[in-house]
Amino acid sequence: MVVRCAPTISDENILRMFAAILSQTDLDNLREELSQYLAPLIQFSFLDLTLSDACSRDSRSPAFGPIAQSLDTVPSSSLLAECASGMPSSDRPWLIGNCAELPSCFPYLQSMLIQHDVQSFCSVSVTLGSRPIGVLTLGRDHRDAFTEVDAHILRTVCIHIAFVVERAMEKQDGVLQQSAFLHEHDLLLSAREVAEAVISELNLHLLLLAVSKSIRRLCGAEYADLLLYDAHHDAMRRAAVSFERCKDAPSLEGGVHQLDETTGVMAFRMKKPLVTTSTELVKRARRFKQVAKFLEEGLVEFCSIPLIIHGRALGTLNVGSRVCGRFTDSCVELLTEIAKPIAVAVENALAFEEISELKDKLSREKVYLEGEIKATCNFEEIVGESSALKSVLEQVQVVSESDATVLILGETGTGKELIARAVHNLSPRKNRTFVKLNCAALPTGLLESELFGYENGAFTGATGSKMGLMELAHNGTLFLDEIGDIPLEIQPKLLRALQDGEFSRLGSTRTIKVDVRLIAATNRNLRQLVEERQFRNDLYYRLNVFPVTIPPLRERVEDIPQLVKHFTRKFALRTKHTIDSIPSESMNALLRWNWPGNVRELQNLIERAVILSKGPVLNVPLKDLQEYLEYSVTVPQGPGKISGAKVQREITADLIVRTLQETNGIVGGPRGAAERLGLKRTTLVWKMRSLGITPKSCRDR
Repeated sequence: MVVRCAPTISDENILRMFAAILSQTDLDNLREELSQYLAPLIQFSFLDLTLSDACSRDSRSPAFGPIAQSLDTVPSSSLLAECASGMPSSDRPWLIGNCAELPSCFPYLQSMLIQHDVQSFCSVSVTLGSRPIGVLTLGRDHRDAFTEVDAHILRTVCIHIAFVVERAMEKQDGVLQQSAFLHEHDLLLSAREVAEAVISELNLHLLLLAVSKSIRRLCGAEYADLLLYDAHHDAMRRAAVSFERCKDAPSLEGGVHQLDETTGVMAFRMKKPLVTTSTELVKRARRFKQVAKFLEEGLVEFCSIPLIIHGRALGTLNVGSRVCGRFTDSCVELLTEIAKPIAVAVENALAFEEISELKDKLSREKVYLEGEIKATCNFEEIVGESSALKSVLEQVQVVSESDATVLILGETGTGKELIARAVHNLSPRKNRTFVKLNCAALPTGLLESELFGYENGAFTGATGSKMGLMELAHNGTLFLDEIGDIPLEIQPKLLRALQDGEFSRLGSTRTIKVDVRLIAATNRNLRQLVEERQFRNDLYYRLNVFPVTIPPLRERVEDIPQLVKHFTRKFALRTKHTIDSIPSESMNALLRWNWPGNVRELQNLIERAVILSKGPVLNVPLKDLQEYLEYSVTVPQGPGKISGAKVQREITADLIVRTLQETNGIVGGPRGAAERLGLKRTTLVWKMRSLGITPKSCRDR
């Protein structure tokens, strides 16, 4: 048994020096300092300092000593619990002179002592206030090695250890508080920046630029984009891109991507954040060109956060980094918080975009309707009761009930637009917009932009975006007049719009879907244009679904009196004239004219007549027709030739047949029937066709 006296003066000096050293020691160096400066005071072969988890980052404090090391596998909480249960009190040491007498209820302590051949030990509690925070244990390889004096020294040392631990805990708490403060400051700053962007920006691109600054500061990510779900195409559309140090960033916007297995799409479907590592990106680059492009730009890691509002996913916020390991759990949590106000901003931007498009469409429709009210068309209603006109109206009645494409054929001035309006007004689309465009009235460049619209910067002078007539006619009817004059370079795009119901504005890659009923009209022979390679045959067959041919006015002569009366009333009301009668001589002259300009020519002539009329009688300017009618001038007579006046009075079917018999069926030329009757060849051919007379039937009779 070892007997020791009270501490000597030298021991006290060593303790004072030891206390001074410990006052400058931090928790990381405490173990080395204990082993070094306890050796002159107490003889020991084993030293162990176990601190609670609240005092140390390690779950088990390593042991120190000149001879042995403690077990790293012993949990500190278990060892502290055993020592606490074995000590008489927290302020009294635990002296064991023979470890063999240690009860079996201390398994962790026994395991540690047996492993290092400790025969006796002294354990002293390290307390902070009244709370035990650890145990300091010294051991020797023989029995009864420690005395009360040694325990007294260890108690003094443990007081200084508690001071070092307390200071370390305060320092650690300060660092943690400072770190938490800085983290909270960054969060508040980012929240403010995002909130300001959400409030001030409805443009998704500008919104992302503002938000990406916060993302770069907090996560160090160089790339960010917004991938939004497009319900019309059942696909994802990249609405905005922010890519630091990348010149091709604008080219990434606007692309439509199918619902594939990329990270953004999967995060959208699963409605939870997903992180893609560099290994996964390399695998997906073999399937997706866009992923390969990202790898070329140096992006090696991605994080996709779903934009969820009211339980519905609008799309994803995708963030990319050129450095691996950026997207930790805390970073993903931060991005998730940032994504919440962004989802609100995206919903507002999409709603604003939809409202703007509807407003633009309504304003365009308003302009069209006002133009229709002011200008009106050639005449207010279809006038006439001839069998030829009734046949056309029957076809209009049949085709109006469907959405089939209608091709209206006929000479200029026959009223093709009026028939197109009749088809629209009798169809289920009658309450929607009727949009018209004359394809011959605009040059090629303007025709394409007017028909399909354009985006900002699509060409010189395009300072904003504009909705095209095709888009304006959505759910309505589009009337393309003079379709035969549409340029060849536009015809494929028009064919696709008609066939697939989709097109793209000039300067845009976004596809727009429309539901349009097309009515086309032309006075040209489209079949001949196809043979001459001036018109695409596939477009011709797409247009020629239901052709309607409008007869010229010369084939519906019986409608002329009714048309004359209709136009007279119309223009008299407009000019505030009172016209009660139309001279029979004027009416007969109008009946005899073959009207190469058809109804439009008749309308213009009656308007001029109403203006010239000074009284209640319509004054028709017959002299305007005199060049053709030879109404008042006698044509020089040749053999068998009759005057113009006589022609207009006496030309009948019998007269035409007799004249053709005399000329042996010859219609034109100096010896033909037209010359003898004083008519133009085309006029005589028209009359023969209307009367069912053929030159062959009149030969050799």
